[in-house]
Amino acid sequence: MSTLTARAVIVRALLAATLLTAMACTPLQVLTHSVSQNEARVPAGRYDLDHDHCSITFDVEHFKYSRFTMRFDRKTGQLDWHEGGLDRSSTSIAIDAASIDTNVPLLDKMVKSESLLDVERYPEIRFVSTKFERTGEARGMLTGDLTIHGVTQPVALEVTFNGFGFDPLTKKDTLGFSADGHFSRAKFGLATWYPAVGDDVHVRIQAEFARTPAGT
Repeated sequence: MSTLTARAVIVRALLAATLLTAMACTPLQVLTHSVSQNEARVPAGRYDLDHDHCSITFDVEHFKYSRFTMRFDRKTGQLDWHEGGLDRSSTSIAIDAASIDTNVPLLDKMVKSESLLDVERYPEIRFVSTKFERTGEARGMLTGDLTIHGVTQPVALEVTFNGFGFDPLTKKDTLGFSADGHFSRAKFGLATWYPAVGDDVHVRIQAEFARTPAGT
């Protein structure tokens, strides 16, 4: 075997060993990780929103061509989980209105200005749950008070409890949810640019809540 051939064999062997080592670490643990939708298994207590694993987006009709999507980058929240599951639990979410991101810098300024959200006067968007009506296993309609632009109106979200488990990366008990809903922006005093921009706002939420284990 030539020197070049021997070196190539050694390099391939080292690459294979590195790959096997990588596969034996975190990815395999994640692949074998499981969650449960059994609400009775969730420990009661306060869970905080994991802002790194939360997505809140609004989309509105744009000139009837499409629905334009914007997201909020900064938010905090809590989930108070009680025995009885979704029916007995409650949540509150606070969004920094100035963190809206339309992916169009000029539009960001317009949306934040006095002509729409007026984030200087109304810096926070807030949702506080008031009632949950079960529609199926691990799902239901969550009604709450939504405050935008200084106006509070009831809004209903279709919520699915995706599951509970011990996160192998964060080492925390974690709950996952999906939520979907609609509201009229005009009811919050946000009728600017209508009808070019539609009145119906579609809300989509993906959220994880985590609880730090006792004693850590």
